[in-house]
Amino acid sequence: MSVQLRKINEQVMVITGATSGIGLTTARMAAEQCAKLVLAARSADALDQLASELRRTGTQVATVVADVGNPADVERIGQAAMERFGRIDTWVNNAGISIFGRNEDVSLEDMQRLFDTNYWGVVHGSLEAVKHMKTRGGGAIINLGSELSDVSIPLQGIYAASKHAVKAFTDSLRVELDKDKAPIAVTLIKPAAIDTMFVAHAKNYMDKEPTLPPPIYAPELVAKSILYAAQHPKRDVFVGGAAKAFSVGNFAMPSMLDRMMRATMFKQQQTDIPSAPNRRDALHAPDPQHELRERQGISEHVVETCPYTALSLRKGKVVGVLLGAGALFAAWKLAGRPATRTWSSDRLRQAL
Repeated sequence: MSVQLRKINEQVMVITGATSGIGLTTARMAAEQCAKLVLAARSADALDQLASELRRTGTQVATVVADVGNPADVERIGQAAMERFGRIDTWVNNAGISIFGRNEDVSLEDMQRLFDTNYWGVVHGSLEAVKHMKTRGGGAIINLGSELSDVSIPLQGIYAASKHAVKAFTDSLRVELDKDKAPIAVTLIKPAAIDTMFVAHAKNYMDKEPTLPPPIYAPELVAKSILYAAQHPKRDVFVGGAAKAFSVGNFAMPSMLDRMMRATMFKQQQTDIPSAPNRRDALHAPDPQHELRERQGISEHVVETCPYTALSLRKGKVVGVLLGAGALFAAWKLAGRPATRTWSSDRLRQAL
């Protein structure tokens, strides 16, 4: 059904994971566009500092200290929004965390904790949003997936599994709400590698410090996509042409992509710096050292603009299909090259 969404300056927007990375960038950008904000994160100090910053610019802000893996905490986010503003127009399920390491090395406790945040946090937030939106004019639910919602990679297997699960839940929820004719848009955002605090927050089981494989994109590109989807119903948004290319490549030639990842992805996710024995992370508790930072400042070149994402947002389904077909054609051409060629993920993504 057709869903009518408010302009950002008329919206009440909930953002989880709001004190760093994509959540922080989105909160600041939404504040610039005069949205009313309900910000949730685990760190009370970081939330207080962010709220003070935004209030100085005239933004109306409510904050909730919450762990999205706890359904009671997520219910409090919804209650705070209703008590302060009377409705929720957009709910952004952004909170997330990763683990670097081989699957056989990662403890079951850490795997479960990651799923509590990445998957159950999305489930709790989505269902809380539906509860309020169904009776108050609808709105938009925006879930943060990943390019790894469609593809998996070594050394981040449990993270990829959680993002696959987020995609499955999001797609199912969308169809159920459409069947009910509920005026709620459900969008899955699938970013490529983004220069945020992702690596710094991640738990590391490797001997070397982790890093992200290129190309790496700016968090502002994700925030702009979120704010666009908050105003214009979109099913899926790939942020970064590399994310779309990765998805198409896995669909068109999965075995070749497996070979490429086996040859390159182990090296490309590790630096030459030994991992410190007392290395901190944010898997089980917030890390104050890395709060209120949008970017880590990854040494690789960061892509600040993405024509693919801009076109796919603005020009609708036809352009999206054509762009996808172009990526598929490039993948097919690559698949026809001699098998003895040495592949790199950079070369494959650039060609796609």
